[in-house]
Amino acid sequence: MSRTLTTVALVTGVVALALVPAGLAKEGDKLVRGTCTGASSAKMKLSREDGRIEVELEVDQDRVGRTWGVVLRHNGVVVRRLTRVTRAPSGSFEARIVVRNRAGVDRLAATATRRGETCTARGGF
Repeated sequence: MSRTLTTVALVTGVVALALVPAGLAKEGDKLVRGTCTGASSAKMKLSREDGRIEVELEVDQDRVGRTWGVVLRHNGVVVRRLTRVTRAPSGSFEARIVVRNRAGVDRLAATATRRGETCTARGGF
């Protein structure tokens, strides 16, 4: 009996840990996994915010103090150019903007570049 309870507790704990990243998003948010040409990882979250769309790009490089250039596009048009630096403890950065919610599907894209590495994420909302 005790072995069964231990197994159930272990499985429950593993499932709970697997769900943590999804728990960071609110209902109705859209999470997009980006792609990177190097070892970094990228993800983008799209959310509704007061009739507008919040765009959050996160790039994780696992190195602190690295400078990245970020370009955010809305329906193909550049709406913001940013510079971000990876921070401790994770060696990641976040870029956040809010754009107007236009009629129909909004196409959002984020590109981050650093010394030959490019990370991109695209999504519609």
